[in-house]
Amino acid sequence: MSRTASPLEGLGAAARALARRPRLWPVAIVVAVRLAPRGWWRRWPPAPWPDAGYWRFRMETAYGGRGDAPLAPDDVVEFLEWCRQRWRRSPRSLR
Repeated sequence: MSRTASPLEGLGAAARALARRPRLWPVAIVVAVRLAPRGWWRRWPPAPWPDAGYWRFRMETAYGGRGDAPLAPDDVVEFLEWCRQRWRRSPRSLR
């Protein structure tokens, strides 16, 4: 039986990688808010985690398979760097 990766898997390693890059902290906050489902604070536990179906889709498109791969810290940093570059060109690009 296969399992679906949780948004929390790989989060610790990604957080450690991000902690060493303070210039990415504002970008990470903006991206986290964008990924959070509407009304996330109304569900228990009140944490802004993305919807499970959306997360599975993102993991499938990023890593292939059935969406059961854990989050890779290097990919998170690379994605946030890409977002930061876009943001520097146009402040509205992350909206």
